Amino acid sequence: MTNTCSSLDNSTPLDESVVVINKRQWNVQASEFSKLCSNPIREIVDNIKKPAASASTKKLIPLSLGDPTVFGNLHCPDVLVDAIVRNTRSMQHNGYIHSAGSEVARAAIAEHFGRPEAPLTTDDVIITSGCSGAIEMALQGLLNPGDNILLPNPGFPLYRALCAAYKIECRLYTLKPETNWEVDLKHMQTLIDDRTKAILVNNPSNPCGSVFSKSHSEEILEVAELNKIPIITDEIYGDMVFGNNAFYPMASLTTTVPVVTVGGLAKQFLIPGWRVGWITVHDRNNVLADVRTAYFKLSQNILGASSLAQSAIPALLTPVPGSIEEQSLTGFKKRFFATLEDNAKFTIDVLSKIPGLEVVVPQGAMYAMAKIRTDILTTIKDDLDFTQKLLDEESVFVLPGQCFGMTGYFRIVFSAPHDVLADAYIRLEDFCRRHQ
Repeated sequence: MTNTCSSLDNSTPLDESVVVINKRQWNVQASEFSKLCSNPIREIVDNIKKPAASASTKKLIPLSLGDPTVFGNLHCPDVLVDAIVRNTRSMQHNGYIHSAGSEVARAAIAEHFGRPEAPLTTDDVIITSGCSGAIEMALQGLLNPGDNILLPNPGFPLYRALCAAYKIECRLYTLKPETNWEVDLKHMQTLIDDRTKAILVNNPSNPCGSVFSKSHSEEILEVAELNKIPIITDEIYGDMVFGNNAFYPMASLTTTVPVVTVGGLAKQFLIPGWRVGWITVHDRNNVLADVRTAYFKLSQNILGASSLAQSAIPALLTPVPGSIEEQSLTGFKKRFFATLEDNAKFTIDVLSKIPGLEVVVPQGAMYAMAKIRTDILTTIKDDLDFTQKLLDEESVFVLPGQCFGMTGYFRIVFSAPHDVLADAYIRLEDFCRRHQ
């Protein structure tokens, strides 16, 4: 047999072409796409200097990360644990499943989130790797490079990061703190042109902790209807509301505006690390037929979330009515939401009395935004300076408003245990009084 693969050995003379090849240098560059990927929150936080261990005797209290499991005081429901153990032992959930998600899991999502005024079928659901993956897919399926999308300001920074990566123009509509972060509808209307392909709404809000009333959500839908622009609504915090507030899914309030909803298990069931999210397409008039198809095609690039994690979705979203599992889940949610409400009240009660701070009352999620009065805190320059000095002097870490597009504010996460919050707020008050 003839060997078609030639090789050089010590007896083979090197010709000039081989010498030239051997003189080439390695030159490997990062892709142009990767250079467009940059999260504003990382750019800012990475420049905040962590104090040396010897600089403070106080234990660090991180009230910065939107992970409700970080302190260990909040745990996922027993129903979820039982389902995962049972499904693991069954050996039936170790293989590949449909790229858009298992049929059973998608059917459970459609049943749970569908309603007569906003019906869903299994074909309207795509399961993704976390809600962040759902947001990315929602954008990819609706917008082309050069198109623009309306985003809330302040808002979750990943929206802007993903748009930058896909060369989508971000147009930021204002949320007004004086009306509990409602949308400035007149400003929103001025941002729309022929290349506006979607309006993104986040309700309940990260970072604001606000919850839109039914009437205000309907006003947003009127803008979308007038301009014939679909809505992408991020409802990852869904029913996490308290006080006299109620959550109204955007899709339940319209029969004409197509709504792409993104959500997931992360926050409401306390498993952000499991990375289970989804898209639901609410489109009674088949306006998004091509887009729905596009989402299923895009799912083939990622192959969705873990098959084992998906297997627990029916137990969480569609328990048998009247069953022990349903009762257990009801109790879990009642305790969890009550904890958030108590923490929100405590946060407002304390922070509203601290000189130099103005707190907008949170209505849902697990966040509050506070304005920094630099006219009172005269040794503080801005929110970045506030954040850095609070970390240096009191070992309390909050995020500056600039992470979310809102200079002069900071965001606090209040899902920590009550005693941890109490300690943090005492330090925060001491800090503010010292900087008057």
